[in-house]
Order: sequence, then structure tokens, then C-alpha cells
Amino acid sequence: MTTQSESDKILTGAPSGDAPVAHPGVELTRADLQALLDAEAARINSPAFIADDPVQFPRRFSRLQDIEVVAFLSATIAWGNRKMICRNCDRMLALMDNQPYDYVIDGGFETLPDQNIHRTFFARDLRHYLRGLRQIFQRYGSLADFAKAQHIDASEAPSWALVEAMNAQLTEANAGVANTRCLPGNLATTALKRVNMALRWLVRRDGIVDMGVWSDVLTPAQLYIPLDVHVNRTARDLGLLTRKAADRKAVEELTAQLRTFRPDDPTIYDYALFGIGMNL
Repeated sequence: MTTQSESDKILTGAPSGDAPVAHPGVELTRADLQALLDAEAARINSPAFIADDPVQFPRRFSRLQDIEVVAFLSATIAWGNRKMICRNCDRMLALMDNQPYDYVIDGGFETLPDQNIHRTFFARDLRHYLRGLRQIFQRYGSLADFAKAQHIDASEAPSWALVEAMNAQLTEANAGVANTRCLPGNLATTALKRVNMALRWLVRRDGIVDMGVWSDVLTPAQLYIPLDVHVNRTARDLGLLTRKAADRKAVEELTAQLRTFRPDDPTIYDYALFGIGMNL
């Protein structure tokens, strides 16, 4: 039978700063694990993080609709090498004359030449996405007001509810054609890493990295962890995640664990897990 003290310990091989030092095969109590996560989150969640991360792009703007366009588009192409992601986000903004909302509303994307935007995301995919965003803006004024109209705050999984509603708009705006290169369609299984990251940028409001411009749409407590390969591996090493697949169930499992430490703001630990995983 497992004792309380044994069940409160977690195996870890993660690095640390001033937090408790962990070595392979050495157990950390949950208190030590939280101290490690808190220390790493505080270290990574700093202004210095911004310059090498795609969050820098929505932060260039002050108008809500500009921020929304750039947050979702930058997150959409945020997979792979970070330097390549940032380079291609810069290029994508240049295609929009660095006036993203005006570009969407004016329909300038319809004359965008065929070209690669980022890896498997092409100009035809960008046009598809922007047609949908234009329809949303024309009908609701902003993505924030669209999200409110869809009552995503009443959902236990608001990011998945938002993507379901956005997909419907994108499909309608493109004559009934769907495109999963813009937003995932397999909502029962997808981890929604990139959308959950965009929502972290928009909703969290500690005034450091994340912008908090959607603070009237959702609370940080409602967010889910953006689960990428680095976060997945680190979370499993720390004993926070048992599921191997990086899917929706894994996101739900990991976020539930993180909420036991910070129920009001579980995704603050995205910084810690990402930073440890990337050796930042």
C-alpha cells in the first residue's frame, strides 16, 4: 500500500536554476516540484523572452483587431524552428503591409500571389483563413466579440469551442470548403497547441509577455496548456503526465495537474515546461 509521503513524491530528471535540484532517479515532493516550476516560470516569463518568440508579432500592435489577426496567424505557423517561425511571421506581416486588419477588411489577400508562407502553409491557405476572418470581423467587429457571441466562456473547453465556431465561419466564407491547414478539424483528438498558445497570449494579463487583451472574454483559469513536443517530454519526465500521445486527452490531463498548483493560472507553467524542455 502506498503511503501519503510516497504518493506525494514525483520522479524527475529536469534541470533547475535556484529551485530544488533534480537528478534522474531522485524523487521530488510535490512541494519541491511546485517550487521548481514556479522558479522556472518566473525566470522564463520575462521581457527577454519576447525577442525570440512569435509573441513579439502581435505585441507590435495596439488596435485589438490587429492583435487578433496577428496572434492567430502567427500561432498558426508556429511549428518547427523558432528562428524560421519568426522570420516567416515577419514575411507574412510584410505581405499585409504591416497593416493586418486593414489588409483583411480591404480584401487585399485575394490578389496575393501563390507562394510558400511557412513549411506546408501556403498563400492559398492564408487566403482561405483571411476570408473567414474578414467575415467574422464584418459580422461581429472583433474576434473577441465573436467569441463572446459564441459563449465560449460557458464551455469547459473554450479553445475547442472557439475553433469549432471559427471553422464554421471559415468554411462558409470559402463556399463550403474546409481547410485544416488553417485550424484543426479533428476536435475530439487535437491538442490545439497553437490555438491554446494564441489564447494564452490574448488572455493572460500579468503585464510581462502575454497581452491580456481578451481579459473580458476568458479568465486565465479557463486556459489549457499549449502542448508541444518539448512540453510533453518535460511534463512526462516530471511525472505530471502519463499519456504518451500529445493529444487532447494529454492536454486535459496535464492542465488538470497544473491547476492543482495554480488553479487561477495553470498556463503560467507553460513557460517553465517549455524553458526546461528547450534548455533556455
